[in-house]
Parts: sequence; C-alpha cells; structure tokens
Amino acid sequence: MLRNIPAILSPDLLMILRAMGHGDEIVIADANFPATSMGQRVARLDGIPATEVLEAVLRIMPLDAFVEDPALTMQVVGDPSAVPDIVARFQEIVNSEADNPAEIQTLERFAFYERAKGAYAVVQTGETRLYGNIILKKGVIKPA
Repeated sequence: MLRNIPAILSPDLLMILRAMGHGDEIVIADANFPATSMGQRVARLDGIPATEVLEAVLRIMPLDAFVEDPALTMQVVGDPSAVPDIVARFQEIVNSEADNPAEIQTLERFAFYERAKGAYAVVQTGETRLYGNIILKKGVIKPA
C-alpha cells in the first residue's frame, strides 16, 4: 500500500503515468471504446466508471498548462454541440481536481480516434455511459 495514491490506480497504470513525459497523452475510455486496436499500451480498469478514473488520475498527474486543449472529449455523432451528462461531469472533475483546470474541448468521432491512436496509453474502464471518453495531455510538475 502507498499513501496519497488512489487505490483504484493499478500498478500497471501507475507505471504508465510515471513513464509519460510532458505533452504525452492518455485516453480514459469507456467500455465500448476500441482500446486494444487503438492503444500502444492498454491498462484495464474493468468495472470502474470513467469519472472515478479521471478523478484518480488528475489527483496525481499534472494537466498541461501550455496548450489550449489539454482535455478532449468526443463530439456526439449528429449533434456536435450536445454535452452528454458524463462530459459535463468530466468538466466538473477537471475543474475540481486538475492543477491547471481547463475548458474541455471536443473532437469529431474519427478525429478523436486518430488522436487516441497517437496517445501514449489507453485506460479501458467499465464505463457504460455513452461518450465516456476523454484524452488528457500531461503537464509538468513545477519546482517548489
């Protein structure tokens, strides 16, 4: 056991987060997301909602403050201006947990998939709410 690390973060995911560098991206994906075919590395957190994973990740990983879009979600197909409940919840979590809160931006479905293919890793969650996918860009730890 370790202190101050959320228990839902698996050893594999902690290793991935630690290995990521500034500007690397990680996808927190719902249960429907094609994680294995998209991701260079995949960590599974089956049965855990994406919202809980997002909270846990943002407690230990800095969000990039040097870009306009450090957090991205997928647009609703056929209604790109819609904001699903889970995306609204993602924004609340980014606002409360991120060291550099930012307005979540959106990408069209296939553009989201292309971005995800270039991510350092994908975390496959047990999230069953549609559009429960978010890409985060890792920032830097500022010296004390």
